[in-house]
Amino acid sequence: MNYQAAKFVISAAKLRDCPPDSLSEVAFAGRSNAGKSSAINTLTRNGQLARTSKTPGRTQLINYFAIDEGRYLVDLPGYGYAKVPLSVKNDWQVHLEQYLNKRSALAGLVLVTDIRHVFKDFDLMMIDWARKRQLPLHILLTKADKLKRGGVQEALTKARQALEGMPDASAQAFSSLKRHGVDVLAQRLDGWLGDPVSEPGPPETEPSRTTPSVGLVPVVPDPDVND
Repeated sequence: MNYQAAKFVISAAKLRDCPPDSLSEVAFAGRSNAGKSSAINTLTRNGQLARTSKTPGRTQLINYFAIDEGRYLVDLPGYGYAKVPLSVKNDWQVHLEQYLNKRSALAGLVLVTDIRHVFKDFDLMMIDWARKRQLPLHILLTKADKLKRGGVQEALTKARQALEGMPDASAQAFSSLKRHGVDVLAQRLDGWLGDPVSEPGPPETEPSRTTPSVGLVPVVPDPDVND
């Protein structure tokens, strides 16, 4: 895939707003300030593609970037602190859960986490969710330039231990600053995006809030800022 050809398509507030022509898409999820948007920008060699901000809560929508016909990278809202009412946070949570559980074109999940903090509660929750849903998972340990080699290896070992029993899960170290690990990430994404997992169709609709699903934990304020 030519990730440098990525272009912004749409910001979706709800599941029904997501592109109906998607054949396969990979979602990037992560806690606020984990380096999620920076990782997408590094992968695509476009520093302005995914919005980065020091203002908490700026990434509030599901942002779609087209790579090829019917192939997308998806930047999910950063999980954590935002200067908005709790009711708004809970609303984000509902729509995020609906996307993760119901989006038929979702081929894999990239979980972005700071290599210095492996793992926080949100990360463990997402790993458990991917395990239950049997969704391919790739852990991106960002800011690897902040640690020495021994620290990087220790974090990788810890991450891989958390993925035991998940046949289609992997982990790598990554540095947006040094552009370390870009080829490894691209190769992983190529494997997911190459084969369609869905067919074009009408927009997907949100289930009722009582519909059983693999649930996520309630939103909890986090003192970090958004990536």
